[in-house]
Amino acid sequence: MRRDTFLKSLAALAAAGALPNAAWASANIKMMIPANPGGGWDGTGRALGDAMRDAGVASSVTFENKGGAAGAIGLAQFFNAAKGDPNALMVMGAVMLGGIITGKPPVSITQLTPIARLTTEYNVFVLPENSPYKSMKDVVEQLKKDPGSIKWGGGSRGATEHIAAAQIAQAVGVPASKINYVPFRGGGEATAAILGGNVTIGGSGYSEFQQYIESGKMRAIAVTSGQRVKGIDVPTLKEQGIDVEIGNWRGVYGAAGITQAQRDALTAMIVKATQSKAWAAAVEKNNWTPALLTGKAFDEFVDRDFSSLRATMVRAGMV
Repeated sequence: MRRDTFLKSLAALAAAGALPNAAWASANIKMMIPANPGGGWDGTGRALGDAMRDAGVASSVTFENKGGAAGAIGLAQFFNAAKGDPNALMVMGAVMLGGIITGKPPVSITQLTPIARLTTEYNVFVLPENSPYKSMKDVVEQLKKDPGSIKWGGGSRGATEHIAAAQIAQAVGVPASKINYVPFRGGGEATAAILGGNVTIGGSGYSEFQQYIESGKMRAIAVTSGQRVKGIDVPTLKEQGIDVEIGNWRGVYGAAGITQAQRDALTAMIVKATQSKAWAAAVEKNNWTPALLTGKAFDEFVDRDFSSLRATMVRAGMV
């Protein structure tokens, strides 16, 4: 039987709920994480890998971290190295779309194969424990006096926390072009910079800072959600009179050049993985919101988010 016919049969069985775990026994998944260790993409990719093994849809999962340029460096490597590989996956999300808009890299996400959105998460802004500032109000007051004196730390240029910082500035009457944003290649680097006091304020997904917030090494001062997030006792920006709301999402793409049958098979594997105990545990631990979306609905979602992010960044003077 031809491989594409076999994979199509597996996908059909999966959709019907009749796919035995043994059918996936030989799947060796290669996961590209286009960021340095320690961030949201890294955590998502490794949690998904564990879930794929737990669900019996992969016998092994190997990971490669390649950070920089909002994921564009890893994206280019994945595009060139994984063409036609039905067992290759790359973690991505809103941050990558923002990076593509601002950086205009030679390889775009549109050249790969959409598989699934996995989760959504709002950003949290934090201060190091020894910061002279105690609240977002304090930060904003200083931002108004001297915009360059507030160093915002976060992911690559175009990340959702970068967009949020620009929107906060605009909301309080400061030109977005004047913010002093310091991009990092991964969540680990950003965390180290915040803990070391090398930036004034840091932003990222709550899960990336959770242990430091709970230990008191970081002070959480705002989340970018419209309403308070269940399980996270941090005020929203809107509660504090700053009319800004922006969310983040993460998902996975497959390689360029795979067939529809191979895409269907990968999608079925991801769906099954998100039904595993390992994935449920990761979602709870990290305060992620499950947001599974596949097929045409995912394609259309990415197109809409691209357009929405571009419009937001144009208004913020980022492009």
